[in-house]
Amino acid sequence: MKAAYVVDECKVEIKDIDVPRIKDNEVLIKVKTVGVCGSDLHLYKGTHAFRKPPVILGHEVAGDIVEVGKNVTKFKVGDRVTVEPHIGCGECEYCEKDLVNLCLNKKAPGTPGWIGTFAEYFNAPEEVVYKIGDNISYELGTLIEPLAVAVHAIDRISVSEKDTIAILGSGTIGLLTLVAAREAGYKNIICTDTQQFNLDMALQQGATLALNPLEVDVVEKVKELTNGRGVDVALVCAGAPGIVDQASSMTRRRGEVGIVAMITEKIPVNTYNFVFNEISLFGAMTYETKDFEKAMEMVNEGLDLNAFITQRLPFAETEHGLSILDEKKENVVKVIIEVEK
Repeated sequence: MKAAYVVDECKVEIKDIDVPRIKDNEVLIKVKTVGVCGSDLHLYKGTHAFRKPPVILGHEVAGDIVEVGKNVTKFKVGDRVTVEPHIGCGECEYCEKDLVNLCLNKKAPGTPGWIGTFAEYFNAPEEVVYKIGDNISYELGTLIEPLAVAVHAIDRISVSEKDTIAILGSGTIGLLTLVAAREAGYKNIICTDTQQFNLDMALQQGATLALNPLEVDVVEKVKELTNGRGVDVALVCAGAPGIVDQASSMTRRRGEVGIVAMITEKIPVNTYNFVFNEISLFGAMTYETKDFEKAMEMVNEGLDLNAFITQRLPFAETEHGLSILDEKKENVVKVIIEVEK
């Protein structure tokens, strides 16, 4: 089978490898679509925290089951599925609390022992496999995984008020977080981004205000909207220098700032606002299983995310898909790679 490897910085090769042999508790999936994620971009550019070339790309996937292990009971050949792409060790304190996202020994696609999803076939234990509805496209099935990241970010918020929330950075995860916040009942959602296309998309998806930080003082605009009070919560979904300070400056006293973006470079943070206004700071690391299940339910029940799919490319153009997301020379939210049409 063919698989897309990052073999060096900003270099992808399609290689021929063996089809994975499934274990008794696994299924084999014929991959239809995969999504290009920001973490794939980190891998592509050589800045990923733990995935280093040569390695197969990807963890967002949808396809058809073509083989089931002898101990599999929940699925059959022909089922249309997606995968929650992490497996905990099952023994640590975090796994005991169902916090597989925090397991220090978890397996994920593209790490030792599990191939990435940018391949014609992908194996997965039945415990992390989910059926997508017959009326749900493979593309939408692929978006369930990044939606789960957004659902988890909203679930991490402990402030009870849902009056105002700011989402700083309206790329794929930021826009999906907007959707998750909207579905969770937030009344006023403020989004920021430096790309006009992303701001327009945010408004189309229900944002109250969409601001370009290169053109306006976003903290001032937020304070105007909230009568000087500030937002209940600010979620950082991009990694620009000063963005955490921007978030804390627009957050009300006893509000919260959450960091969703995987910021791999050190950025300065002024802690004064956190102390003076007793603002809580939290991180949101991927998702728990309950968040993935919630995202699955949202999509299967009809949540329409089709507007976010801005590019569809054949498997051979995987490197081009990464460069589109990297260079942003064209309007882009989510690039879908069609492994098999």
